[in-house]
Amino acid sequence: MKKVSLKERIRSGLPNLGSWITLGHPGIAEIMANAGFDWLAVDLEHSVIAIDTAGDLIRVIDLCGVAPLVRLTSNHPDQIKRVMDAGAHGIIVPMVNSAADAQQAVAAVRYAPAGNRGVGLARAQGYGPRFQEYLAWQRDSAVVVVMVEHRDSIRNLGDILAVPGVDAFFIGPYDLSCSLGLPGQFEHPDFLAAMAEIRRIGAASGVMAGLHVVEPDLEKLRASLAEGYRFIAYSVDIRILDIGARQGVNFLRGVSA
Repeated sequence: MKKVSLKERIRSGLPNLGSWITLGHPGIAEIMANAGFDWLAVDLEHSVIAIDTAGDLIRVIDLCGVAPLVRLTSNHPDQIKRVMDAGAHGIIVPMVNSAADAQQAVAAVRYAPAGNRGVGLARAQGYGPRFQEYLAWQRDSAVVVVMVEHRDSIRNLGDILAVPGVDAFFIGPYDLSCSLGLPGQFEHPDFLAAMAEIRRIGAASGVMAGLHVVEPDLEKLRASLAEGYRFIAYSVDIRILDIGARQGVNFLRGVSA
């Protein structure tokens, strides 16, 4: 049976659960992919993962049957072209603050005439033989997720989400709180009001809303679903590793005490 693509899952409105990879070992990508996530994002923005390592992680995730995404360092067509050629199924674009930013990202994942991406033969194109197949795929199935993490992006959010080719959006809570002058104050009334406004605009647009549940907390995951988020990143490799390790250590120390 043909596997449903991430793009099709987004269009259907089904919840999509992914996670974040910041450690560059392919074994970590394989373990997380085999856990059953719908997608995994290789994070180039806040990690030391290099482009060749990103290519290895994309390959492992893809071969495990999970959609590999890449969070970019910035909204730059050169990097977008390289990660898409490596086989990424889509991109997560930081600091999208205007419709023009969103249009630039969408254009960079697609070949002309729909976009301006340069054509190359790499893993995504089967190293050449599957170019025609990939030509259709990138037109219909490439995923673009924009990050809402600045007060300007809230002001322009309706226009951003109206850009054809934008499939989902992620809220970046830390950067958003800083832009509001409330760094890390996630319970502040002004921050909560900003989050509510983002959800309102997102719901009106019909574009799938996303949130990163940073800590591996099932109650927070449940609450996010209840609030209407359907494109959710459940934690990140380093937090899953840290929490799992500390639980065992703290349990043993408690028993010893």
